[in-house]
Amino acid sequence: MSNSEENKEKKDRHRALAFIKGKTSAREKDIDISEDEIATWPFLIRKEFLAAIICTIILIVWSVLFDAPLEEISDPTMTPNPAKAPWYFLGLQEMLVYFDPWIAGVIFPMLIIAGLMVIPYVDSNPKGNGYYTFKERKFAMLTFCFGFHVLWILLIIVGVFMRGPGWLWFWPWHEWDPHRVVAETNYDLTSLIGIRSNSLPGFMLGGLVLFGYFYLGISFPYRFLKRRKSLAIEKLGFIRYTIVAFLFLCMMALPIKVCLRLVFHIKYTWVTPWFNI
Repeated sequence: MSNSEENKEKKDRHRALAFIKGKTSAREKDIDISEDEIATWPFLIRKEFLAAIICTIILIVWSVLFDAPLEEISDPTMTPNPAKAPWYFLGLQEMLVYFDPWIAGVIFPMLIIAGLMVIPYVDSNPKGNGYYTFKERKFAMLTFCFGFHVLWILLIIVGVFMRGPGWLWFWPWHEWDPHRVVAETNYDLTSLIGIRSNSLPGFMLGGLVLFGYFYLGISFPYRFLKRRKSLAIEKLGFIRYTIVAFLFLCMMALPIKVCLRLVFHIKYTWVTPWFNI
């Protein structure tokens, strides 16, 4: 094969690789971008980078000016009172006051992880992905802020500042008294009407209350929104709506149980031989 034929073959090969039919996906995406939209780079990335730098500077200055609140040297022969978990686990430790250990330590953390995993599958927005402003996602924003900032952070604050010796409640302006004893009488829900919680009628009544809480909490809003022809119901469908409503009711069960315990001294609503709720 001569040199001219080889050059011609290479030239033809390059032309074949460079030839593209139709419009590329990137070009079609550029056509859909409106005048109100801005690119992620550099506008968003620049703000996030500046925010990360500011937070890093604040943490460095804070760590230099203030010492860590360390306690005395650890003594394996003496258990501290109160024995507290690290601050990021104090929310779980505080939930042990209101729920059975199996519920607070296993079920609730699994529901939190499962809820975060199903968000991409139940989240719907007719405008597509990338719209996360409060105006676009009011329910999602309010639910997340309430669940994380109000419930989780509040439980951590209670565990750090409010729980003293014996895991008793102390206000921040009170001095922790290791000899303090509080005689608090708690009742199960069925005991308030004269039915023993560990009996068969108590078991059935407590299960009926729990079933009614989830059934009414799922069915009533669905029928109400369906009657009003809500777009959210049409986008979610029955199955995804049921998942969202179930996770939302599980989250709301925590403040309800806290109020029942602190205000009405109700310990459990359903007592079973295996677990208590």
